[in-house]
Amino acid sequence: MALTSGILSQLVGGPLVGIFLGTWLDDLFSTKPLFLVLALFLGVASGTYGTIHLVRKYTGDD
Repeated sequence: MALTSGILSQLVGGPLVGIFLGTWLDDLFSTKPLFLVLALFLGVASGTYGTIHLVRKYTGDD
C-alpha cells in the first residue's frame, strides 16, 4: 500500500508541479506555451525517475 501511494504521488505530483510552474512562468514572461511544455516534460521525467528510484529502493536493487 505504501509503495502504491508513493508511486502514485511521484507520477502525478511531478507533472502537476510542472504544469503549475510552467503556467506561472508563461504568465510572468508572456511566452504562453513555451515554459508549460518544458516544465511538463521535466515534471514527467522527474516523476518517472522518482518512481524508478522508489521501486528499486523497495525491491532492494539499489
